[in-house]
Amino acid sequence: MSARLFAVAGPSGAGKDLLMTMAARAHPGLRLARRAITRPLEAGGEDFEPLTEAEFARRAGAGEFALHWRAHGLGYGIPASELAGTGPVLFNASRGVLAEAARQWPGLVVVLVTAPPGILAQRLAHRGRETAEDQHRRLARAGFALPQGLEIRHVLNDGTPETGLARFLAALQPESV
Repeated sequence: MSARLFAVAGPSGAGKDLLMTMAARAHPGLRLARRAITRPLEAGGEDFEPLTEAEFARRAGAGEFALHWRAHGLGYGIPASELAGTGPVLFNASRGVLAEAARQWPGLVVVLVTAPPGILAQRLAHRGRETAEDQHRRLARAGFALPQGLEIRHVLNDGTPETGLARFLAALQPESV
């Protein structure tokens, strides 16, 4: 694989999906890996492929995912086909699979998108995808630690989408290390 891979991680509500989408619109050569999720399409959020639990298990067992994991009661997978090709690729990943991703793809860059707790809470409430209890659980996990030894570039997304995008794009540049 000759694509440059960027794993985008961060707490729920940090704005990962919005920044990734805006970055791809601003730079057409930047590709977004579309995740497969065991969530109904009507739940909204990112552009994803909805799967039943059975289909997710079948595809995981068949080796169709480059990475897969469970979080928040859902199955998430990055189809291997989404990472094929050349050029830079962004994929939204859980911190739990970052060490495995770095083992698979030396040179992987982790872009850690964060925001202050109050902003995270507002964004989670606004998107309305989870119950108040689920939002509370997600906020409790927001200060997570990442595995050691990763190349991590930090993006504070605490202002306007345009400010967040500028910071995000800067983190994708080779000289930002």
